[in-house]
Amino acid sequence: MKIVIAPDSFKESLSALGVSNAIEAGFRQVFPDAEYVKVPMADGGEGTVQSMIDATEGYFIDVSVTGPLGEPVMAQYGVLGNQADKPNTAIIEMASASGLHLVPREQRDPRITTSFGTGELIKDALDRGIEHIILGLGGSATNDGGAGMVQALGYQLQDENGQAIPYGGLALKRLHSIDASLVHPKLANCVIEVACDVDNPLCGERGASAIFGPQKGATPAMVEALDQALAHFADVIVESGLDDQRLLAGAGAAGGMGLGVKAFLQGELKPGIEIVMSTVAFADKLNGADLVITGEGRIDGQTAFGKTPMGVLTQAKEKGIPTIGIAGCLGDGAEIMLEKGMLAIFPIIPFLHSIEQILAEAEENVTYTARNIAQSIQLGGQLNG
Repeated sequence: MKIVIAPDSFKESLSALGVSNAIEAGFRQVFPDAEYVKVPMADGGEGTVQSMIDATEGYFIDVSVTGPLGEPVMAQYGVLGNQADKPNTAIIEMASASGLHLVPREQRDPRITTSFGTGELIKDALDRGIEHIILGLGGSATNDGGAGMVQALGYQLQDENGQAIPYGGLALKRLHSIDASLVHPKLANCVIEVACDVDNPLCGERGASAIFGPQKGATPAMVEALDQALAHFADVIVESGLDDQRLLAGAGAAGGMGLGVKAFLQGELKPGIEIVMSTVAFADKLNGADLVITGEGRIDGQTAFGKTPMGVLTQAKEKGIPTIGIAGCLGDGAEIMLEKGMLAIFPIIPFLHSIEQILAEAEENVTYTARNIAQSIQLGGQLNG
């Protein structure tokens, strides 16, 4: 029997690899001789770099970069392993360098935060000969349309006096011209894929400032000013001869970073789970499998919309392989995954405990649940026999 284990991480408790190991441990107690193929997964959000490094036996690179407030922070990105037949690939999470978690709550102000550090991570990867970058959006502290990122890569964003505009989303209203003469020479030959799971345009009621600005510290007045600044940024981009991407689905992602990566870096925006599954050749790993086990910290009605378990289920169904889900807990609408074709879903929490204890006991509970699932499968075989 071949069992493919492909879960996402359980946030704040276990990495995707940790969940995979716990599931395997539980199953091995019942099926010790089965073939287990562990494929730690992610959907482009937090934990994607760790999952893909684990899945490909890659490695991390630590870099000191400019944080959201302009102060140095330590960030990291991953270089994938087991990719001999593919270009050198780096995977970068924007949040590592420009994340909201790097800004104390009382200092959150998207008028001044910058994505410059994300650009420095990309630059470091280019300097090391990377030819393919997977960039995960999400968790950002910024609303600058990716302006800081492109400044770090050599684009000169200048005011009417020819001076560089300062950091931050509000400074975009001072932008007068864009000079690309000093752009990093290796950028043009690097393929950039962008994990983006939102479809917000750049501006307006569903734009970056209105939808994501408040969680980054923006007041209603700030939202209006930032929205106008992003609109002006888009105008100058077009005046500079670049394509108008302001209405692109996903242009408003990560404070407008979707616009920046598309307009300046020619990045292709895709659902994160599609990028991850393609990169780790997940379809190939399913060949000959008898069972697939996936999961995430919380399975609910949103899981069906581009989350890891749905992506795994879709590819398993195409090959006629039954799929079981394991979750830290179930939320409203979890039954939709059964309607989509998942065989069964199992939450791991056996007793009511404090959240701290639940998180601390996640590995034990995953293993225990996996063992019970395996025993049920074994019993089913005996009954059918």
